[in-house]
Amino acid sequence: MAIFPIGLSSCALFSAAGFSSKGLPHTQVKGELISTISNTSTNIDHSTWHNLLQKYVDERGLVNYEGLKKDRKAFDKYIKMLSENKPDQSWSVQEQLAYYINTYNANTVKIVLDNYPLKTIQNIDGATTKEFVSMGTKQISLGALENSILRRMNEPRVNFAICKAAISSPRLLNEAYTAGAINEQLEFATRSFINSSKNLIKPESAHLSRIFDWYSGDFTNGSITIGEYINRYSEVKMKNWNNISFRDYNWNLNKQS
Repeated sequence: MAIFPIGLSSCALFSAAGFSSKGLPHTQVKGELISTISNTSTNIDHSTWHNLLQKYVDERGLVNYEGLKKDRKAFDKYIKMLSENKPDQSWSVQEQLAYYINTYNANTVKIVLDNYPLKTIQNIDGATTKEFVSMGTKQISLGALENSILRRMNEPRVNFAICKAAISSPRLLNEAYTAGAINEQLEFATRSFINSSKNLIKPESAHLSRIFDWYSGDFTNGSITIGEYINRYSEVKMKNWNNISFRDYNWNLNKQS
């Protein structure tokens, strides 16, 4: 059984110590992300989100925004439930992580729906900086959720679980993340992304997603190289990591045609 240490800088956060004056968490809790069903009590039901993803997101991670826009009642109800059920210290590590990933992905979809139709999420003023993600009585931005919570969990696989509504982004999984399956879901998301057409990996060279450039520190953590991290998951093993280049990032919307 695989065990992945996860230092929850900003995870038990909102209830344990509240927000800082900027609306960001400022506490630290530690735990372990354990495979399968261990320690996965359910404080929140993500089935509404799961059903919407199954209905409006295909296997490629492309979204039927037109269809989902017509199902706003169910979608908005889920967003409201997330805002009213912020994690506290009674939540397992697995459930907190599932909550924050689902919250990020659902609110990314929300800001697209609120401004649809559009060609790219970059056309939305303040898409990642506007504080519209509600958690209890506070609001934070998508950027704060990503950088001050998710990326501070010392779990690099979250970079492949959160979707930025772009073609070059990791795909939006068409199922909700859950406490009981979080480790397996993160493993699937990571392997799927690394072995997708978004990376071209050969034994003597690699043309990688820009994600590995932007967030390199998340993967190396000062102890391994990007190549060593990718080789854990890649079907093609790199031998020469001195020949790496990065792809341009396609910000066009991840919508179904």
